[in-house]
Amino acid sequence: MKTILIFIGSLLFVISIIAHIYVKIKLRPKQDSDFDDIYWEFEETHPDFAKYNRLSRITFAGMVLGTLLLFLTLVF
Repeated sequence: MKTILIFIGSLLFVISIIAHIYVKIKLRPKQDSDFDDIYWEFEETHPDFAKYNRLSRITFAGMVLGTLLLFLTLVF
């Protein structure tokens, strides 16, 4: 049972790190886009920025969940 949890936790952690790096590099809104023309209070409504924020949070949560699963497997 421990080996299965270690495998699942490490797989989730590695996949989330790779996805997080991809999101940070490839999906970040470009500097030359019309992103600067949007008023600062309405930044979250910009589709590219909203997608970037959502995927960044999801991948970070995956890293935290994978680390937590590995820690719990180690402790118990």
